[in-house]
Amino acid sequence: MTLYRIIYGLIVVGFLLQACNKRGAPNEETAPMTGNPVESNPPNTNYKPAFTGQTRVGGVHTKNAIQTRIVTSALSSPWGIAALPDGRLLVTEKAGRMRIVTTNGTVGNALTGIPSVNNAGQGGLLGVCIDPSFVANQMLYWVFSENVTRGTITSVAKGRLAENESRVEGATVIYRSNNPHSGSLHYGSRIIFDQEGQLLVSIGERSDLAKRLRAQLVNSSLGKVIRINTNGQPASSNPPFLQVGALPELFTMGHRNPQGLAMHPVSKEIWLSEHGPRGGDEVNLLRAGANYGWPTITYGIEYSGQTIGLGLQQQDGLEQPVYYWVRWSLQVGCHFTRVIGYPNGNTISL
Repeated sequence: MTLYRIIYGLIVVGFLLQACNKRGAPNEETAPMTGNPVESNPPNTNYKPAFTGQTRVGGVHTKNAIQTRIVTSALSSPWGIAALPDGRLLVTEKAGRMRIVTTNGTVGNALTGIPSVNNAGQGGLLGVCIDPSFVANQMLYWVFSENVTRGTITSVAKGRLAENESRVEGATVIYRSNNPHSGSLHYGSRIIFDQEGQLLVSIGERSDLAKRLRAQLVNSSLGKVIRINTNGQPASSNPPFLQVGALPELFTMGHRNPQGLAMHPVSKEIWLSEHGPRGGDEVNLLRAGANYGWPTITYGIEYSGQTIGLGLQQQDGLEQPVYYWVRWSLQVGCHFTRVIGYPNGNTISL
């Protein structure tokens, strides 16, 4: 799985780098697309894209050099990563541990003070980020799967990194998603700050055939990106969702299992990647208040091979992905890696 995760992650990173370059980021050299798509196996479906270049684009040859090295292999199921101001890395491990790792590979002891997580299946200690004013306040924010009555939920917590960096002080859950579920799949979840200092959190729809329909319901936080302040309250500038009972924290809706979230450093656009079912993995450019369609429209199919819903890929009022993948292997599956970038052009990924 690890090798395929790295390969898939590099493909995602390459696409996002191209997208960034098109929006004004520095670019030493842009080469035209040439040759056949990198993926040569047959697609899962014969669904037609909505526009040219939405899927299976031609391979790109570039003269830009790529150098890789393993920083450490001493972590256990690392999931979230954030760069500290001095360049060190704050890393979450799925089982419920948070550690500081230096760029030369020294792995610190697990921080104490982290609330317990449910790490069954796809659950655990997930996305993490630091406060924009971290140098002054030492505040951390993270997402985890929490045990509650009737199942588990995706929750957001915050706490202060102690001066001696051995523990998290005053850890507090500031937001809990609704609609608990007894399953262990599709929690999401990444967490980032936007340019206004609000927290964006991606939440999965929990995979279950009945539960996933809540991705289209505005009174549910499942299958959504939410936008909250650092106390967990809905951001005052959130877009309006006019349907009755709409949650005030909603930012976008209609997502499946969104596990990649990043803000463009120049344009401040918010990009999101999410797992499709069998095919249909997506990269989306988020627009406040928009509906990204799951499970009403999708370029994927059920793992059984059956169509999803009415088998629709496009519908008025529902957003199209900027890019989607048409291939999924029962043996391999697919994964999105977490990548962070430094001003000098270096990147680190899990």
